[in-house]
Amino acid sequence: MSGKLFIISGPSGAGKSSLCSKLLEACPNLNLSISCTTRSPRPGEQDGREYHFLSIAEFEKQKEAGAFLEWALVHGNYYGTRQSDVESLLNQGKDVLLEIDWQGAAQVAEKIPAATRIFILPPSIDVLRERLTHRGQDDSCVIEQRVAAAQAEMDHAHEAQYQIINDDFDKALKTLIKLVKT
Repeated sequence: MSGKLFIISGPSGAGKSSLCSKLLEACPNLNLSISCTTRSPRPGEQDGREYHFLSIAEFEKQKEAGAFLEWALVHGNYYGTRQSDVESLLNQGKDVLLEIDWQGAAQVAEKIPAATRIFILPPSIDVLRERLTHRGQDDSCVIEQRVAAAQAEMDHAHEAQYQIINDDFDKALKTLIKLVKT
């Protein structure tokens, strides 16, 4: 029996990672597919836990070999999901969660039409900027790049079957859990 694939997208600072973390705790059959990236690890991140951190050369080698179900260049770094990682879990009957950007979500949906796409939205651009600033992980230039990109990303929210506005974390989480458990 094949598992179900859930794709969660949304702009940086919308709360995707926090929601996904709590969703995984609430849904024991749901498995996070660990993406690959060429960006540097943030404080506290470990290779193989949050991401597989690859050099640009290694990422491009895997990309050329067709290893990625999806990949994108986002904020100057490559991100991608290895097809073998996702297929292995699905073939074991496990449900899989992908936390990826809208570009990757569109690529995956094209290859796996049965995937459920969920887009997480911030209540407003001002709240998004405030969240990015308060998490203290990026400098002001990076924050402004992310804010500038957010509106363009949010223009793709309608491509997902479901949109969740993360203005109340607990309410957004309950909605997300309900979608995954149905």
